[in-house]
Amino acid sequence: MLVHSRKGKWTLWALFLVLFVPLFALPLLVIVAASFATNWSGAFPSGPTVEHYAAATRGESLEALTTSLVTALAASLLALLMGSWAALAAHALPKRGKRLLDTLFVLPVAVPSVVVGLAVLVAFSQPPFLLNGTRWIVILAHTVLVTAFAYQSVSAAIVRLDPAYEQAAASLGAKPSYVLWKVKLPLLLPSLNAAAGLCFALSMGELSATMMLYPPDWMPLPVRIFTATDRGSLFTGSAVAVVLMGATLLVLLAVSRIRTRASYR
Repeated sequence: MLVHSRKGKWTLWALFLVLFVPLFALPLLVIVAASFATNWSGAFPSGPTVEHYAAATRGESLEALTTSLVTALAASLLALLMGSWAALAAHALPKRGKRLLDTLFVLPVAVPSVVVGLAVLVAFSQPPFLLNGTRWIVILAHTVLVTAFAYQSVSAAIVRLDPAYEQAAASLGAKPSYVLWKVKLPLLLPSLNAAAGLCFALSMGELSATMMLYPPDWMPLPVRIFTATDRGSLFTGSAVAVVLMGATLLVLLAVSRIRTRASYR
């Protein structure tokens, strides 16, 4: 519903701030404040310091950040590849086949992620697919969890495509492979970039399935945050969480710039 009066607009803005600040902004601001504190016994933190960030950007924390970035990048690329391929294939299927494929891809996100972690652990702990105890089982679990989002994003974009472009290319004698690579995929590029950013962000923050699977030499940053806070290092864990948020936002901003350029091509 559109609001045209100035009073109505101010009321909506006030309502938005009342709902947004306590639910979304305030918890993040608390984490940022805690990352600079050495004590928090009253309403506000005390003992400002940056030592927590020194610990959060070196040693095991830096290794964990690298692990998260590599895992998220690999899982996002695999999810984008498989999800896009499946979405393109599903578009050519009859309605019943498409519904079946939709159900198969949505299933991993319809159940708790810890169930997906357990399923991956059981399935890949015996030969010939023995991945337990390696980094690959973590990347595989993240891929399974985020592929559904890539599939759904690309499927929605395919439905919105104007078929006239493909028909025009085909009428001029273009082969199906040429239409796919030179016509269809370029039109889908903004949606592909958006799906990649979403998959990356979800993978960077994934914890439940990762806790069941990660080997000692492949600990992602969310696990590092959990272990730090579980041991009572709340302020160090907060600093590591801010580093995680910052790294994720930087990557998403880069993806957003790529998407913006792609939309103007």
